Amino acid sequence: MDFVRVLQFLNDCQKRGEPSVLVTVCAVEGSSMRGPGTIMGVAQDGSFAGSLSGGCIENAVVAEALEALEACSSRLVRFGTGSPYLDIKLPCGGGLDVQFCPLDGSNLPQLALEAVTARQPFSLRIVNGIADLVSGWQKPSFDPAADASVFGHFPVPRIVIIGHGASVEALAQLGQTIGCDIETLTPDEAIITRFEQLNFPAVRLDRPSQTDLLKSDPWTAFVFLFHDHDWEADLMERAFALPHFYIGAMGGKKAHLQRCEALRERGITGAQLAAMRAPIGLFHSSRDPQTLALSTLAEIIRCYDRADFEASLG
Repeated sequence: MDFVRVLQFLNDCQKRGEPSVLVTVCAVEGSSMRGPGTIMGVAQDGSFAGSLSGGCIENAVVAEALEALEACSSRLVRFGTGSPYLDIKLPCGGGLDVQFCPLDGSNLPQLALEAVTARQPFSLRIVNGIADLVSGWQKPSFDPAADASVFGHFPVPRIVIIGHGASVEALAQLGQTIGCDIETLTPDEAIITRFEQLNFPAVRLDRPSQTDLLKSDPWTAFVFLFHDHDWEADLMERAFALPHFYIGAMGGKKAHLQRCEALRERGITGAQLAAMRAPIGLFHSSRDPQTLALSTLAEIIRCYDRADFEASLG
């Protein structure tokens, strides 16, 4: 999710007419906190967004970016193991190959943000030091001899929260904080009123049969947070029929057995039911809304990171 913040930073620089540098991790040797495709943005005034490590090389990265701007040319630099910077060590003992691409006047950040908003996969390609955007997701590749690399990016997780009560609010706010796309459907008028005051969108759910309100793509997580489980069956049946990488539901084991029986009668398969996360979250004994939200969000992000989205593209 830091990726979007970096793109916004670079786009703001372009709008101000301020030269900036797209910094990209092209290859990793050994252990590293960041993987290939990670980006960072550096502005002409030395401000930056994003990070390539735990803080041990960021100052050197900014200095290198400013030199690339002054020279008006791209460069590929090694940090860590095998680097000419003998005084800069990565605590993990690894090495990073980092590409610096000046973006003076480039519309790349704007195009990338448009793809992010449209929830479309895209790729950032760098050839001979020039970065551009390629429609669609491409497998990561890096060829230093040809000075060419490409890194595909999928949309951020969309979390569709369906339910009522304080846990809905806690999960929506926490998910938004880390940069997820959040959609809330609730019959709880108090939640809708509070969200309107916060300029946070929520859709009123008047009856369980309003299944047409559910929208999704392969990067969607459905989260059901109903204490009254009579609300669930119609909406869950629809969620199972839509693209998603996660479905989870609140409730104990007894409630889940009853839920599964009702869904089997609607044609939901055993494999689909087995994939549902219930009780929801990584640690199931959580009771207060904030802890439940943290537990649930952690489980969602772990599933997102492990999902084979490449396969979902056909």
